[in-house]
Amino acid sequence: MSMTSCKPYLIRAHYEWIVDNDCTPYLIVDAYSDGVSVPQQYVNKDGQIILNVSPNAVMSLDLGTEAITFNARFGGVPIDIYVPCFAVLGIYARENGRGMMFELETPPEPPEPTKPKKATIAPAPSDSNNSSKSGQNSTRPSLRVIK
Repeated sequence: MSMTSCKPYLIRAHYEWIVDNDCTPYLIVDAYSDGVSVPQQYVNKDGQIILNVSPNAVMSLDLGTEAITFNARFGGVPIDIYVPCFAVLGIYARENGRGMMFELETPPEPPEPTKPKKATIAPAPSDSNNSSKSGQNSTRPSLRVIK
């Protein structure tokens, strides 16, 4: 059985831990990963951007299971930020560097569309002892799944 990534849960846990300890949470993001929306003028030569995600630095922070979204000011201009969780390289406290680094992940494959199961009406199995009092066959239609 396939499981979802644990990275979003680890990011949320570390975020809460850092904030609870009165430190400033910073995210390290691979700015060139698919779907990342950050101001490119702040991306370093390694293709990374470091984002201050402390409660007093951002608005509408959502640490979701698919992506991290918020609004922040860069050079005084408000910008909506979108970072898929697979693009997060780490989260740490600015004050002491404690946190967690992650390996770069590839974007998850979109799920394959599932084909609806077809239901058909088929007669129920015949049983010779299943006759009604009037002598007629009591076989009734029933549904079964055909793959």
